[in-house]
Amino acid sequence: MELLLNQGEWRMRILVVDDELSVREFFEILLKKEGYDVVLAKDGRDALQYLKNEEFDLVITDLNMKDIDGMKLLKDTKLLQSSVPFIMVTAFATTDSAVEAMKEGAFDYVSKPFKIDEIKLTIKKALDTKKLASENKILKSELQNKYNFSNLLGESPAMQRIYDLIRKTSATRTNVLISGESGTGKELVARAIHFNSSRKDRHFVTVNCGAIPENLIESELFGHVKGSFTGAVASKQGLFEVAHRGTIFLDEIGELPLQMQVKLLRVIQERSFLRIGSTDTIDVDVRIIAATNKDLAEEVRNKNFREDLFYRLNVIQVKLPPLRHRKEDIPLLSEHFLRKYATETGKNVRNISLKAMERLIAYDYYGNVRELENIIERSVALEAGQEIQPESLPGNVLHPKSQREEFSVQEARTQLEVGNVALDRLMDAFEKDLLLKALDKTRGSRTKAAKLLGISCRSIRYRLKKHKIGEIDEMREAGLESLDEHTEQSGSVVADALDFMRRSS
Repeated sequence: MELLLNQGEWRMRILVVDDELSVREFFEILLKKEGYDVVLAKDGRDALQYLKNEEFDLVITDLNMKDIDGMKLLKDTKLLQSSVPFIMVTAFATTDSAVEAMKEGAFDYVSKPFKIDEIKLTIKKALDTKKLASENKILKSELQNKYNFSNLLGESPAMQRIYDLIRKTSATRTNVLISGESGTGKELVARAIHFNSSRKDRHFVTVNCGAIPENLIESELFGHVKGSFTGAVASKQGLFEVAHRGTIFLDEIGELPLQMQVKLLRVIQERSFLRIGSTDTIDVDVRIIAATNKDLAEEVRNKNFREDLFYRLNVIQVKLPPLRHRKEDIPLLSEHFLRKYATETGKNVRNISLKAMERLIAYDYYGNVRELENIIERSVALEAGQEIQPESLPGNVLHPKSQREEFSVQEARTQLEVGNVALDRLMDAFEKDLLLKALDKTRGSRTKAAKLLGISCRSIRYRLKKHKIGEIDEMREAGLESLDEHTEQSGSVVADALDFMRRSS
């Protein structure tokens, strides 16, 4: 629905079609006085040209016109803008033409001469109907995702803190910055905030700042007027206008070019902007939720992101923990995705075996919940029985040794920030990583590896046994069944997750 702003108020757009100048002028005066935006067309052909390039909330048309009459215009318009209501006006009213018009989808049929109060009431009813239909369409589309927060499923302490922060944040109008690795569910958090706020009945507009070409992003965000640049064949509404009184979600905000950062800062400060090529200020009431997988503070220090914009966006920060830091949520998420893809594929896969779940919990998901979902989708597709077995899981899940095991100081700090540090697990990961690298460098010589690490041969034997490094080749030769018998889960996080799964079944 094309909407224009005038001093902060929305104006409905009406197309008036009549081959008599006096009639067009009459409607122009009447409708503008009522606060509507009016476009005039001298005939059906002229009207169709407008309808091809612009959207309208109502069409008022004469029935009898040359070439393309009102009835033909009605039929053709339904192919272009199916939801726009039509009011048919004629001085030669007949029962047959009225019936035909209503069958073709006209909102009403008005005979000349008409009373001004009556035509005003008819116009208001038509616009109210259009507005209600548009809002219902928007809500129906968006409410389909309202409770689809699968990435936010979880009973871990880390997720409970996120839920609490969402509830508190939703009650405010403050800008929010959501940070977290790819696949942690940043957009779903943004939707949760929006749909639990006072703006829930308004638009939730998503913008991927990294996916829009730099030369088009200003037009996408703020719109443009016809003829403002090559290719601007019609005026276009910007996404900030669409989000008026609602929420705009600026995903991958760290990818926004510096020039656009300046303009975004002005919108936040002034709550207004200009379309490209226009001198008319458009006022907007928009809540901004931004998201990034980058360290924006570091980007500020590197002069890649404006400090003043960072502080404007980072009023409330929501940091999403990676899935590997809340492993106790893996059984719940896995079962959710199992039900989802079993239903979608029509397969009778009902459960995940204990051994398969052990593998899933032991695995570190650097693609986060999105990676887990892909693994379960694949497993459902490959599984021949009613229960997912380890054989249906990808090789990197079955053999975690091939998975990335690089734990840095920054990684430890990240865990500390989300309040979910597993120090023993981190130290074990460092130790195992160094042992493997030392053995690789010494071509498997334990004596040389011990010397390289500055420890005794007895110590390295103990450490290799603790991490089951010496058993890997033997277990591979024995096959998957033997691997199951040898594998023992270590670390309190994995043990807690398995215990949670057993208690829940």
